[in-house]
Amino acid sequence: MKVIAPSELIINPDGSVFHLHLRPEQLADRIILVGDPARVNMVAEHFDSRTFEVSSREFHTIGGTYKGKPIMCLSHGIGPDNIDIVINELDALANVDFATREVKASPRTLTMVRIGTSGALQPELRIGTPVIAQKAIGFDGVLNYYAGRNDVADLEFERDFCEHTDWNPLWARPYVVDADAELVERIGRDDMVRGNTISAVGFYGPQGRELRLPLANPGLNRSIEEFEHKGRRVTNYEMESAPLQGLARLMGHKAMTVCSIIANRMNHDATPNYKTAVADLITTVLDRI
Repeated sequence: MKVIAPSELIINPDGSVFHLHLRPEQLADRIILVGDPARVNMVAEHFDSRTFEVSSREFHTIGGTYKGKPIMCLSHGIGPDNIDIVINELDALANVDFATREVKASPRTLTMVRIGTSGALQPELRIGTPVIAQKAIGFDGVLNYYAGRNDVADLEFERDFCEHTDWNPLWARPYVVDADAELVERIGRDDMVRGNTISAVGFYGPQGRELRLPLANPGLNRSIEEFEHKGRRVTNYEMESAPLQGLARLMGHKAMTVCSIIANRMNHDATPNYKTAVADLITTVLDRI
């Protein structure tokens, strides 16, 4: 049985995992993930009951029940590096015995749905549209550090994408990972767009936004918009779906992301008043998870 050293998995004096400050007994099998710590309260407003609340840095968690079933909502902050922390620590809570540090013989499967916001890369995607990252395209490189990366990735999509965009070798190689198919059908049904979603490694330059600094490849977004693989185009940008879905697949969990479109990069329009659309998306996901 594999035993994990204290240097590799840090357990706090109160028995909680290092960053999230959650204890194994607090973990629920159904988890809503959001970026903004304040959005955890928006989700938890719908709970029947609350059993605990923990805050540490950008990681805010409320556990409870929804329609009688255990559930928790956790904020992960912004960016793929935070997802690496969150998914590894959630998996440790599920599948490592914190008393002995042994990996458990029978793995536990978590169901994780991330609710976020996103910018569209196709002109027909209107503000307020919910888009599922059926395929997530990671520009962050997180999954490339893990064994088995090619086993869960769509290598044909990756090759075609890199060739079409003349991918800069100075950047991390993109990886493409599917969301859990059963979860996509259960959450998405017929009222959400199935998308090919990019997870960028930043908000400005890595998503083609130019403020004072010029871009290394100012034509990248136009090239991405024009790319097509098996009749499907890249739909939107966000920053977390690919590492979430990739790590979940490697660990044996079920995961997907659905984002409300709050800006269209091609039409150059955006709205800061997106809370109503996100609130509606929250209730839909809670009813279907």
